[in-house]
Amino acid sequence: MHHIIIGAGPAGVIAAETIRKHAPRDDITLIGDEKEAPYSRMAIPYLLVGNIKEQGTHLRKSASHFKDLKINVVNSQVKAVDCAGKKLALSDGQSMPYDRLLIATGSTPMRPPIAGMDLPGIYSCWTLADARAIMDKVKPGSRVLQMGAGFIGCIIMEALAARIETHKTGKLTVVEMGDRMVPRMMGPAAGGMIKRWVQSKGVDVHTGAKVESIAQQGAALVAKLSTGQSIEVDVIISATGVKPTIGFLKDSGLSCKTGVLADDRMQTNMPGVYAAGDCAEAYDHFTGAQVVSAIQPNAADQARVAALNMAGQHASLKQVTQINVLDTLGLVSTSFGSWQGVPGGEQIELKDDSNYKLLSMQFKGDVMVGCNSIGWTDHVGALRGLVEGKVKMGEWKAKLQSDPTKLMAAYLATAQAQGEWSGAADVSRRAR
Repeated sequence: MHHIIIGAGPAGVIAAETIRKHAPRDDITLIGDEKEAPYSRMAIPYLLVGNIKEQGTHLRKSASHFKDLKINVVNSQVKAVDCAGKKLALSDGQSMPYDRLLIATGSTPMRPPIAGMDLPGIYSCWTLADARAIMDKVKPGSRVLQMGAGFIGCIIMEALAARIETHKTGKLTVVEMGDRMVPRMMGPAAGGMIKRWVQSKGVDVHTGAKVESIAQQGAALVAKLSTGQSIEVDVIISATGVKPTIGFLKDSGLSCKTGVLADDRMQTNMPGVYAAGDCAEAYDHFTGAQVVSAIQPNAADQARVAALNMAGQHASLKQVTQINVLDTLGLVSTSFGSWQGVPGGEQIELKDDSNYKLLSMQFKGDVMVGCNSIGWTDHVGALRGLVEGKVKMGEWKAKLQSDPTKLMAAYLATAQAQGEWSGAADVSRRAR
């Protein structure tokens, strides 16, 4: 049996290792389109700051790891997949047959249609090659403009702020076309709070704006904004979002929408072909919908499920986890589930603007279906447990409406079925 995995990121590597464990005699080929050892994109910001060296981004530290596991690592780009003929067309002209195939190609940065995007000094921050170029150009005191303030953009922003030393002479400007920062993770109040926090740390933030054109002016770049303002900088970073890497599947016969459609076994509509990670649009038992959720925990879970099924076992995905935890220049925020609420639902919100704290809980009936938090680092696990457990909160919903800070008591009384909890005195009283 020959298993081919397209994509050498976390999903691809975990899948290859899982197949090897459960199918020790099968052939495994891992195809990556970058001339690098398999690495984690999520480690790139730490590389930019200088907390790690390049080897620290590698998913496996031993140079012989894949050779020792008899996993054949191929550096090439897959140009097309022929599901009917069970073969791949590679960029070097070769054709490679397979018995089982996993699509784990991850995401690709979206390129905004802006005049001047081809000028030197404009980079994505997605690959190790990008990171090397940014480290060469961005120094303490540099003037940097970043387009995009989504989840990934905020992680990159933090690394850039540290690299150029915004607290000294460096200048960082962020332009986000949405009406708030992290608009796909936070509601208006939460996104606005994060914006104020970032501005208090010396970063210039423009929301509800976009870069319309970029021009070269001497050694500098001049970005013209939709607001009419022009900003002169040394480097521009494009962090305007990503999309599943599925263009090469156009004539494959695979069903795709936003990503590659897969069931709860990560099986696609074509026999023997699976999908996992950022490129997969998997069936979510929690919502009953197909979902793309581009976070590493999902990539790992989906890869293991796909690999077990490829190796002849039976495994299924319990749900597509929809969680985000973000540290933005020291301000921690989270989102779980349907944080934006559901039709006919209710909201409980506690906000402390002066201390940069917010807790927003969304309900459908007496079930918490989603939540946002900013500055609340205690009991985040309880929030996740209530949302993902679909816990019926009964009378505790009304108690939270009166005082949202009773979150942990509500969790203990409902999810943990420990009865009403209001402190040691009550426990002692009941014991008597």
